[in-house]
Amino acid sequence: MASGLADEIDVLVKARRSLAGDYVPSDSEEYMSEAQQDYFRRLLQQWKKLILSASADTLSQLQEGPLREPDLNDRASSETDWGIELRTRDRQRKLISKIDSALRRIEEGEYGFCEVTGEPIGLGRLIARPIATMTVEAQEAHERREKISRED
Repeated sequence: MASGLADEIDVLVKARRSLAGDYVPSDSEEYMSEAQQDYFRRLLQQWKKLILSASADTLSQLQEGPLREPDLNDRASSETDWGIELRTRDRQRKLISKIDSALRRIEEGEYGFCEVTGEPIGLGRLIARPIATMTVEAQEAHERREKISRED
């Protein structure tokens, strides 16, 4: 079983590959043009579709019945694997709400702009993490503040 972040990245890569055409947003065009918005909308929708499909597969496997491993070690290993799988699906459930939020921001014309500074997030960051809501600088400042408040 893959780790949560690796699984998330793998699904995003599959979503990118499944998009028809060879259009990739570039800095040579107007930022958040119709074509870019359409690209990110389709990417987010495909990403969500692949996550939901994987979740359905997990659910059907769970419904097939309890683990019937005769060896206690095998059973413990299987239960650990299922625990990891279920944590991954929970992480992806949270990711779906972020994808829905990003799709809503596209519809409202706010996608691609930092929620803190209002500046463009940047195509490179959005291509790497389509659900990003802050510029790299704003995200780093947010994480520093979070770390300081945790240490207090």
